[in-house]
Formats: sequence, structure tokens, C-alpha cells
Amino acid sequence: MEKVKMILDCDTGHDDAIALMVAARHPQIDLLGVTVVAGNQVLEKTLPNTLSVCQHLNLDVPVYGGMSKPMVRDQITAGDIHGKSGLDGPVFEPLVREAEKKHAVNFIIDTLMESDGDITLVPVGPLTNIAMAIRLQPAITKKIRRIVLMGGAVGLGNCTPAAEFNIYADPEAAHVVLTSGVPIVMMPLDLTNTALADMKIIERMEAIGNRAGKLFGDIMRFTLKSQALNGLSAGPVHDVTAVTYLVVPEIYHTKDMHVDVELDKGLGYGRTICDVNDRYHAEKNVTVGLSLDLDKFWDLVEETLRRHE
Repeated sequence: MEKVKMILDCDTGHDDAIALMVAARHPQIDLLGVTVVAGNQVLEKTLPNTLSVCQHLNLDVPVYGGMSKPMVRDQITAGDIHGKSGLDGPVFEPLVREAEKKHAVNFIIDTLMESDGDITLVPVGPLTNIAMAIRLQPAITKKIRRIVLMGGAVGLGNCTPAAEFNIYADPEAAHVVLTSGVPIVMMPLDLTNTALADMKIIERMEAIGNRAGKLFGDIMRFTLKSQALNGLSAGPVHDVTAVTYLVVPEIYHTKDMHVDVELDKGLGYGRTICDVNDRYHAEKNVTVGLSLDLDKFWDLVEETLRRHE
């Protein structure tokens, strides 16, 4: 089977790190580069976090620093969830790995413009890097095979009652992406909140016995303390769903619908308006994930982590 060429765009916190582990080692994925954006923490932390994961796991993939601020709104971070470093829990060796000199936005533009239109973008943080690339060079929209993103919600948000964090962190960037005309797949909270790792899953991954399995455990043991939902002893791996969709879309139940983002700076700011029942009769611009086969999802994660050294 032909490999999926992809660029992973992330704001490396806990679930981003696991998404990177899967993207870097799955045999059906050709990871061309990792671009980093501010989100879970400021760029001065998310970029070193990404480099630390790559160094720790000996991942030979270029890493590019990107946008440090949202397009319009004041910056927010998720330190209450991901900790002061943005990746609290794991302990990494001193960082010697360096980011590439080219800016992430320029890497995205250059790589797409030189491509045959066969590259998928997988943003799992705020959409600032992707939106800025589209604004700077609109011609890339014809070169993007599709965008598979983690973000938004059909129902309730997690940052405000209305909005999910990645979209709320830069709603204007989300608007640029959603109105770009590029084929889009969205993994919303309604789905990602079901991708829960409990202690049984954590111990299963740790039992692999390599660095990736241990890192998974270190990450998710911290996550149980900061992200466990409604008192449950399990934590979500939101971003991993966007990566796994690339190689096993058949385990996901999806629906095409029109999706807008609320830009009015009121109570609904950053909310994704998902027209599930086609009330607006508008163009269906997003394929929205609604559910997944969790057993097959964890099987894929385990199989991929086993491919690490």
C-alpha cells in the first residue's frame, strides 16, 4: 500500500507526543516533517518538547518552529492541563537536538508547492501555522490532499462551555482553514473524549518494554492526574485519533456536514457550529468523526509503539 505523506503540526503536550510516536513509526505513514505552534504552552516550551521526544526516541524527522502567537486574539495556554513545561511527567535527557532554521510556515508552503498534491496536513493544535501558510500563499490550497485535524466539538467544549481548546486558542485561524475549500476531516471532542487510556491500557503499553512504551506510560500516568474526565480513572489521547484515521479510516464512523466557527467575541467565541441535521442546507465542508472502534484503535497504537527501538 502507498504510504500517506504527511506533515504533523502540533503544540506538543501529552497527547501530541503520542501522536508523534505513532506518526513517526507507522509503516503506512511517510512523516515529512513536524511543525510546531504555540498552544498547550508557549512556543518556547512546545518546540523543545517536540525536540525532546524526537531525541529521546531517536526519530529522524525535521522539526520546525512556527507561530508563537494567535492571528488575532490574546494568547491562552493549557498549563493547567499539561503543566508548566507543557509536557510534565516524563523526564528527558539534556536537549541537544536543534530545530531546523526554516520557519514552519515557510516549510509548509515550500513543501506543498514542490509536491504533486499528495500531502496531508495533520494539525493537532491551534491552526495558526496552517492558516498563516494559506494566507501567505493561497495557492497551497490546491496542493493539499486533505487536512485531518483534532479540534472542535459537535456538543460541549472543554475550554469554555461552547468551545474546544484548539479552536478557542485561535478561532480566526480555524475560520481560515474551514473556509479554504480543502477537504477536511475533523476529530471533535465528542469522539476524542472516548479514546481513553485507563491503567490497563497504560500497563499494556509499558509492557512493550521499549522507550516508547515507557514514555507512553510516563505521559498517561501524569494525564490521569490532570485530564481524567468526570472522576474516571482514565485520560483521553485526543490527538492520536487524527493520525490513526490516516491509516485505518474504517474504524471511524463519520458524517459529512457544514461546519462554521463562531467569531463573535461573546459567550460562543470559538465554538464550532456543526450542522448535523443540515438545517442551513449549506455546502458540506467537513467530514466529522462521531465514534470509533476503541479496541482496534488501541491495537494499532500498540503495534506502532512496538516498532520503536
